[in-house]
Amino acid sequence: MGLAKTEMFTDLQNEISLISKAFSHPARVTILQHLFKIDSCVCGDLVNEIGLAQPTISQHLKELKQLGLIKGTVEGTSVCYCINHEKWAQMKTVMSEFLDQDLPTKQDCC
Repeated sequence: MGLAKTEMFTDLQNEISLISKAFSHPARVTILQHLFKIDSCVCGDLVNEIGLAQPTISQHLKELKQLGLIKGTVEGTSVCYCINHEKWAQMKTVMSEFLDQDLPTKQDCC
């Protein structure tokens, strides 16, 4: 059995890639923006807010939850989602370091 392609890369490179995946679909960006705006939400509210089908919203919520950017708690028959502020801060640090790596360069090399 061959190696998984992700094993060829560092943990940091894989983390940056996974974080980037969260922002690779406008529905996930919209969900995150909405959760920041209201500070909590149930899935039904997101369906009304975004206009996508409930199963589609659920799939995007699952992706964001797997990445740890959001967390959910069960409240009766609904799940209340919110931003995982600790993971969000970690993600911002990782991405800032990655995106700022070009700042010390004073001249264009190409």
